[in-house]
Amino acid sequence: MRVMLWGTYDLGKPRVRIMRACLRRIDPELQEIHAPVWEGVEDKSGLGGFGRMAGIGQRWIAAYPRLIWRFLRAEKPDVVVVGYLGLLDVLVLAIFTKIRGIPIVWDAFLSLYNTYVEDRRLASTGSLRARLLRLLERTAGRLADRVVIDTAEHGKLLADLHGIPASKIGVVLVGAEENAFTMISVSPGHAGGPLRVLFYGQFIPLHGIDTIVEAAVSPRSSQYRWTIIGRGQEAERIDHLLESANCDHIERISWVDYGQLRDQIARADICLGIFGKGKKAASVIPNKVFQALAAGKPLITADTPAMRELLADGALPGLYLVPPNDPDGLIDALERFSVERTQLPAQLHEELVSRFSLVALTDQWRVVLEKVCKT
Repeated sequence: MRVMLWGTYDLGKPRVRIMRACLRRIDPELQEIHAPVWEGVEDKSGLGGFGRMAGIGQRWIAAYPRLIWRFLRAEKPDVVVVGYLGLLDVLVLAIFTKIRGIPIVWDAFLSLYNTYVEDRRLASTGSLRARLLRLLERTAGRLADRVVIDTAEHGKLLADLHGIPASKIGVVLVGAEENAFTMISVSPGHAGGPLRVLFYGQFIPLHGIDTIVEAAVSPRSSQYRWTIIGRGQEAERIDHLLESANCDHIERISWVDYGQLRDQIARADICLGIFGKGKKAASVIPNKVFQALAAGKPLITADTPAMRELLADGALPGLYLVPPNDPDGLIDALERFSVERTQLPAQLHEELVSRFSLVALTDQWRVVLEKVCKT
């Protein structure tokens, strides 16, 4: 299968880097036609200012003529893959793929409308910005021959939101970069020191950061050592809450580089996933969950339909599924772990990680691409 990866895909995202690695395994001669529009933009929600949006707009305007020219001159592939964030890429490329008779597979990864409007509530549903974003996303979903999302539950959300037929939805798990998150031995905390709890991520509704902070400042949690790493939409408010609580058992770090996450995971005894109660939180399995599992760390996260896709048998030793938006449930799980100190058994760890290994993700991508090439 001859594959082309095209567009302004964001190589700063692990999802995109893993996708590219999978495509190279499917086609060792993968054609890449790329323009780095998103370089240096970590949190897309911070693009509300006119100046930053204008800068991104200028990059787009400069990028597309060259991207299209290179596409038209390139050897014809069997399929073109558009990576995240590729909404505008699909809208621009669709007419040219029709001319050349090449199907488009769009790795939407998530719904920008659902994320921006319904989850983060950065625009009201009736606003011009929200209506335009929904129209653009719906149009892109209909123009693409396949739309790829990260879980089947998330695929249902996208299909319901935009009226995309279920037959057009493909599922590829997020996974974790294997070279960055390999198995980590038991941390020194198990030698008798206080239990160390780690959360890292953007402070957005999806993650249920209020649930995490409420659990952390509770007197029931004062014997644990919490590390909370993050920034984003809710950071200022969360910092104020933590300062008001004045808890010296909580370490607050604004951010660490991606390459240092493994060190933070290694120092922790148990990691936290997400605890939000919205539709998106119920539909996704974020990077941090796969990264903790790949590293073999005990994990607490919300019990959601998406997590049940990965953990078909429910919670496993060292894995605690708790109700969303439930600080007491989170603390209950911590207390159970503090007594049990249960690690994920090696055989179970190997079997679980095999579900989202690079080999498994490559197979998932192959299924998506082969189906679209046969239609």
